[in-house]
Amino acid sequence: MIVTVASFKGGVGKTTTALHLAAYLQVDAPTLLVDGDLNRSALQWASAGNLDFQVCDEAQAVKFSRKADHIVIDTPARPSIEELATLAGGCDILVVPTSPDALAMGAMLQMVEHLDAQTFKVLLTLIPPKPSSRGSDARAALTDAGVPLFKSQIRFLDCFRKAAEQGTTVDKVKGDSMRRIAWECYRKVGKELIDDG
Repeated sequence: MIVTVASFKGGVGKTTTALHLAAYLQVDAPTLLVDGDLNRSALQWASAGNLDFQVCDEAQAVKFSRKADHIVIDTPARPSIEELATLAGGCDILVVPTSPDALAMGAMLQMVEHLDAQTFKVLLTLIPPKPSSRGSDARAALTDAGVPLFKSQIRFLDCFRKAAEQGTTVDKVKGDSMRRIAWECYRKVGKELIDDG
């Protein structure tokens, strides 16, 4: 399976999503994460050597992809319309993360209006805890608009920041009691990918 993660707006959990989906898919079969983002966040995250899967840049992807059954691609932020069509055409599913705030949702809707609904799914990320209704409001609005959505969503939890700092996946974060809950968010998304794939 080839999974591409893309967004028009930064700060919505694009690299976090790519990295944790790669971790989930690695449990199923050898997985490669290709860091195509110019800031190389995934490679920085992997530099501690604590990940169970290979991370490389796009120049090394051909070599390392020979050993992978699954490939996850973390793309540069704000791809052009032409790049977006190429990205969507070159993968099995395009995952589009967005937080439920107005600016991120607006950027995501601009992006997906150029895509065939069969090629992508939106993943709601950074969902604030109750009593905030921003997550459920965003889900309702996107459902009403006919936007393909993952059933699962990603909560706003500090242990994702800690995972990046520790160079590991969120389920292996030290000193955070929410790590299992955070991992369960991505485990459910990964299961949807496998079940739909």
